[in-house]
Amino acid sequence: MIADLTLRWVVTLLFVLAAAECLSTIVGAERRPAAVVSQLLHVVMAVAMAVMAWPWGAALPTVAPMVFFLLATLWFVAVTASPICAGHRIAGGYHALMMLAMAWMYAVMNGRLLPGQASYAGDTASTSAGSSGHAGHAGMNMPGMDMSGTTDAADSSGGGYPPYIDALNWVCTIGFAVAAAFWLYRYLAVRMNREPVVAARPLGILCQSMMAAGMAIMFGVML
Repeated sequence: MIADLTLRWVVTLLFVLAAAECLSTIVGAERRPAAVVSQLLHVVMAVAMAVMAWPWGAALPTVAPMVFFLLATLWFVAVTASPICAGHRIAGGYHALMMLAMAWMYAVMNGRLLPGQASYAGDTASTSAGSSGHAGHAGMNMPGMDMSGTTDAADSSGGGYPPYIDALNWVCTIGFAVAAAFWLYRYLAVRMNREPVVAARPLGILCQSMMAAGMAIMFGVML
């Protein structure tokens, strides 16, 4: 979860609005089965991220959602490679990467699944306990994020991740921040008639910007 209450509400609002826009797309225009499935996957993703920002959300199971978003990644890879996505393969690839990032976040939150994570957390906790004179609890806490409801992870007095996890979290943070800026630029370009409206629904573009911004914030608080 996000420790700062204001930031928690900001992230929740971003994902709730994004989910609402995706649902409106299904109801209003997109009737093709592949498009409906893709929009529903985005709805599930937005809801999952909004839930993850709260204390009770951080205590929920992580393996099942991780598997779900891995399957969602495969769905978008298959759709992107098919004729359905002709002319939109870059966007399709981006959506596949977004679902993969969701699976990665759940894997990191689990504390047991990634190579070296459990042993690194144990070593960090032992070092911290030895220097401070008290043992840490079994919960994952990072700057700006409290995940004490999850299983094995780093000690609250200074825990962290193996370097490769930190590096990938940085990549996700920067990547989604750039994506949020790009989608926002596209939205403004459409609204100012610098890009044909038929290229994409303006609210759909804004939805992508909000989701990318929320993802950047969630990965950012894990650093």
